[in-house]
Amino acid sequence: MMTPLPRPLPHLRFLLVAAAASCLLTACTPPSPSPSGENPLGEVGATAARLRDRALVDNRAYEFVESLVVEVGPRFAGSEGDRRAVAWGEAKLRELGFDRVRTEPVMVPAWVRGTAVAEIVSPYPQPMVVTALGGSVATPAGGGLTAEVVRVTSLDGVDDLAEQETRGKIVFIDLRMERQKDGSGYGKTVPIRSQGAIRAAQRGAAAVLIRSVGTDTDRIAHTGAMRYSSEVTKIPAAALSNPDADTLALAIEQATRADQAVTVHLELTTRRDADVPSANVIGEILGREKPEEIVLLACHLDSWDLGQGAIDDGAGCAIVTEAARLIAQLPQRQRRTLRVVLFANEEFGLSGARAYAAAHAGEVALHVGGMEADFGAGKVWSFESRVAERQLPAIEAIAQLLAPLGIQQGGNESHGGADLSPLRPQGLPIFGLYQDGTFYFDVHHTANDTLAAVDREGLSQNVAAYATVAYCAAELEEPFSAPAEPGDH
Repeated sequence: MMTPLPRPLPHLRFLLVAAAASCLLTACTPPSPSPSGENPLGEVGATAARLRDRALVDNRAYEFVESLVVEVGPRFAGSEGDRRAVAWGEAKLRELGFDRVRTEPVMVPAWVRGTAVAEIVSPYPQPMVVTALGGSVATPAGGGLTAEVVRVTSLDGVDDLAEQETRGKIVFIDLRMERQKDGSGYGKTVPIRSQGAIRAAQRGAAAVLIRSVGTDTDRIAHTGAMRYSSEVTKIPAAALSNPDADTLALAIEQATRADQAVTVHLELTTRRDADVPSANVIGEILGREKPEEIVLLACHLDSWDLGQGAIDDGAGCAIVTEAARLIAQLPQRQRRTLRVVLFANEEFGLSGARAYAAAHAGEVALHVGGMEADFGAGKVWSFESRVAERQLPAIEAIAQLLAPLGIQQGGNESHGGADLSPLRPQGLPIFGLYQDGTFYFDVHHTANDTLAAVDREGLSQNVAAYATVAYCAAELEEPFSAPAEPGDH
């Protein structure tokens, strides 16, 4: 787990803020000329550098997360917490001085977790820590189910099982996630969560248990969305904490050597209610010359219900909101409009993102850039883009501005975050600021997603990076555009 840094001592904070103020009066580390001798950013780069340096030492991002966690707490889609979050978000953006604040309606699913119990019944009785996967059906009423467990180590392993091996049994998918800076271990492992119930049901299983998709060794379980198929029976799906997955795997090994079977009892009391209304919360800092052109700053306001949603995605909402607020404080208003969107229900189906893409389909061409913060508060280490090739010199100059933050330049094939995915095919230019995810999946989707997991220094570095890129996109004379796709003319 990431340990939060202490607040600076009062006299040190004064010196840092004074240095930042001084930096506003002089050109702090403007971008170096390109190899051709030209500076594509000009004075925009000098202002962006001053903004960057101020944002590092003088921002309200942590206070934003603190307010969200204390005043709202968990805010799973369709819950009372979700409704409080929408009201809180609208009030917060008004309090921070955004020019225009509004909500746009979104219908979201309402799934209720209920309780979850799992235990090894035989031959080595003991309880296990478990949580239902998001969207799972309940076990049979009146006591759940008790069945023999079959262990595999991959989704393909489920497919390789004969139906007579799994009929009426619990399939345990035991795939351990690898810790990676770029979070790539998640992409390799998460299919067991999203597809496990479908694959197990195809083999006639009564339920599926998975090893938590997470990198920690704490005795906490990681939830997350799963899927069903209309072509197979819906079966209960749950995740074991990593230590309990270890125990179950060892129990199966020992029992197998003794020619015995391991039996597990599982009880989930989940339910699915009718869809309910929620909303995307939108705040805008209007542009001085081209207010119709939009730089989109995205995050998601909802969270899973187990923790406080501090890193997923309270931190992301703090980053983009504070970046926009700091840009609004510059002596001259930026050329284009900054639009912050706190999206509804990213976690359980991208409801807010899909609703936004549908509602704004006619103005996607006016979105000159989109960026999303949804990976906690680890420091940004890589800057990628998805823009027209002729605009790569400007991207390179922005990368030079980010270099003092310890950020390297990546490629021009950024996919952006999940909430931008419905807009990307419509031609949204994308800026990807990729954070260090080494420890992110220790607390992701768990009860440990709390304020204690927020790294203050990393949060500030993110604000500086997002503010720098957003300002340049909003201020440069030529608007960014997406690269031409194959077949475009």
